[in-house]
Amino acid sequence: MAAPTGEFGLIQRVTARLRTAPTTLLGPGDDAALVSAADGRVLASCDVLVDGRHFRTDWCSAIDVGHRAAAANLADIAAMGGVPTALLVSLCLPRDHDPRWAEQLADGLAAECAKVGAAVVGGDMSASPVITVAVTALGDLRGRAPVLRSGAQPGDVVAMAGRIGQAAAGYTVLSRGFRSPKALVEAYRRPEVPYWAGPAAAELGATAMIDVSDGLLADLGHVAEASRVGIDIHRDAFEVTQPMVDAAAALGVDPYDWVLTGGDDHPLVATFPPKVRLPEPWVVIGRVVEGTGVTVDGRRYTDGPTGWDHFR
Repeated sequence: MAAPTGEFGLIQRVTARLRTAPTTLLGPGDDAALVSAADGRVLASCDVLVDGRHFRTDWCSAIDVGHRAAAANLADIAAMGGVPTALLVSLCLPRDHDPRWAEQLADGLAAECAKVGAAVVGGDMSASPVITVAVTALGDLRGRAPVLRSGAQPGDVVAMAGRIGQAAAGYTVLSRGFRSPKALVEAYRRPEVPYWAGPAAAELGATAMIDVSDGLLADLGHVAEASRVGIDIHRDAFEVTQPMVDAAAALGVDPYDWVLTGGDDHPLVATFPPKVRLPEPWVVIGRVVEGTGVTVDGRRYTDGPTGWDHFR
């Protein structure tokens, strides 16, 4: 158990499993890490995952939680048009928790970071009655201007890269006590984020961008508000996979609710000037229009909340 290991012994066990990256000049072991920032500017974002709120240990392995924690933060860097370089991770665990959980968490964090050439470079650890994983991500713009939420213009197209609705479907399946369809459960456990689509969108001239963590309508609402525009989404632009169709029929729900309001898939959604030719994996899902707020096929969504709200 964790008590005989002690804080510093557990830190050593965790850091021994972490990899380095070309941007890591000094990793764990000193009072601070040293990460190269050739651009002269550093993107920074943070997120926190709490057991029972953002994940459940009976639904997800520690490796899954590591992937989820890293993906949530790396996606934020990509959504600014940046390339992730490093993560700082703070972990709070119950005193008697099996130290192997922390080691497996590190494995998941390292594996997700490896997808973008980043690394975990430091963090902190503490005892707590509730497992909590707090992550700060750093990123490099590589000379580009950041893509903000506030640049969308009427006439722009709205496009998405990545899958959507499948993680929300997996969450619903798990919350009803089931473990299948496996494809949906795995989508909830481990996001598949098209990280490199973010910098590519910046190169293509994206006018605004965001990653969908809390729900498509809710997150696009942030873009619409920041840009002082309206956004209209086309329902038929989205793929509803067969596992989603089957699960929705079995559970008595509309699969498009998962697509429009579900979170945790972390696709990137961006607005582009209408003449830009969008390569894969970008798919046009709507338009920027005059007005305010977000509509679906010209109508306001009235079937419930438009996304996740921690305090609702």
